[in-house]
Amino acid sequence: MIIDGRSLETKWWGPGPEVAPTLVLLHEGLGCVTLWRDFPEALVAATDCGVFAYSRFGYGGSDPVTLPRPVTYMHDEALSILPHVLDAAGVRRGILLGHSDGGSIAAIYAGAVHDARVLGVVMLAAHFFVEDLNVAAIGAIRRSYEEGDLRARLARYHRDVEVAFRGWNDSWLDPRFRDFDITDQVASIRVPILALQGAEDPYGSDEQLRVLERAARCDVETRVIDGAQHSPHLEARQATLDAIVPFVRNVLLKATA
Repeated sequence: MIIDGRSLETKWWGPGPEVAPTLVLLHEGLGCVTLWRDFPEALVAATDCGVFAYSRFGYGGSDPVTLPRPVTYMHDEALSILPHVLDAAGVRRGILLGHSDGGSIAAIYAGAVHDARVLGVVMLAAHFFVEDLNVAAIGAIRRSYEEGDLRARLARYHRDVEVAFRGWNDSWLDPRFRDFDITDQVASIRVPILALQGAEDPYGSDEQLRVLERAARCDVETRVIDGAQHSPHLEARQATLDAIVPFVRNVLLKATA
């Protein structure tokens, strides 16, 4: 896919948008298309929806970006890139499903754009504000990248691993990023929300869910997933699907009523 003259890595699973609703996957801060692993196939099998994913610029096989990324990178993605991606993919109606940074991007988009194609939002381990434990965990992963084997492991998935890692990590550890807070955007979301978080998530406490519940003005369901850390869709697959599948079906049923 070409957006603004640059190449994005994309992938479809299951039926296309002309046949069925689409679940649009927005990856985490170090993710990409490949790192969703077999979760897209599980979603297709359980929901009969099509699934579309793309690697944001600087990730996976997509074109790189210039560093440093601005601390507004999630807002920039949601407001300047995602609308063009949805258009280019031909998405007609569906649900945004974002993990970590991707969940925050989904919230920003749904709250600001009010796109009639977006019928609901699913967020896995999304960030609505910055916590001390969040910053501490991101500082620790920098040490693993610089001193351990994380760089080599990530290099298997990213065309430019330095851009992928530094673009995310340096932004989060920039003191200016402590002002990141998207509760205003959350309050503007008009479609149903499902938010899941691992019970042992090192990147955020369940206060993220409590803030969402207080801020939202739409139907909201939250759930803590036992046995999961920051990636409940990989660490507690069945429990995560057990939450997502009925939500998707209910949202689509109401949309066609």
